[in-house]
Amino acid sequence: MASAGLQIFAFLLALLGAFGAIAATLMPNWKVNADTGASIITAITQMQGLWMDCTWFSTGMFSCTVKYSLLALPVYIQVARTTMVLSCVLAAFGLFISAAGMKCTSLGGDRETKSLTAFAGGICFILAGVFGLIPTSWYTREIISSFLDPMVPESNKNEPGGAVYMGFVSAGFLLAAGLVFCTSCLRKQQEDWRCTSKKQPQPATQPPENGYNLQDYV
Repeated sequence: MASAGLQIFAFLLALLGAFGAIAATLMPNWKVNADTGASIITAITQMQGLWMDCTWFSTGMFSCTVKYSLLALPVYIQVARTTMVLSCVLAAFGLFISAAGMKCTSLGGDRETKSLTAFAGGICFILAGVFGLIPTSWYTREIISSFLDPMVPESNKNEPGGAVYMGFVSAGFLLAAGLVFCTSCLRKQQEDWRCTSKKQPQPATQPPENGYNLQDYV
């Protein structure tokens, strides 16, 4: 029963991680550059994402430009696009697969099949978490290296936005959910193996022929 509750908790973590990964992929604030200008009236906030760049003015106006050209983008943005999409797809697959392998559902067949299904769902969550950590780590490294570079003007320096932090948190949720599903499956396999080894019948001693014992002749 405790294992079933742990699986439900891990499934909720994976659900939050999947929604967070999708939101981080679509959000435009991977990079943020706040320029106050000469006065508060001219203050603007420039945000750069994986798919579009947006500018928010202090007057309330908001404009975005979609990045149509793929080859014109830097390598780390191209990698971030690919890996974040893979993370979202794997997280979605993991949700469907793990739902069939959970103990509280009636899907997936017998106990052994459900255990293997839950393990496969955990592997999907782990891969989704790893693919989510790759772009967020690389993107953060590029932002920090550009920020610390003295050759870069102050107006061109950016800071990590909310999408990067959401990507880190979502990847952590997916990794934790995957580890819970995998460890619960391995623990169940060890318990089944121990029960099987204990239930093995001991070799019975054969009775003497004709009902006589050799001690009767001593």
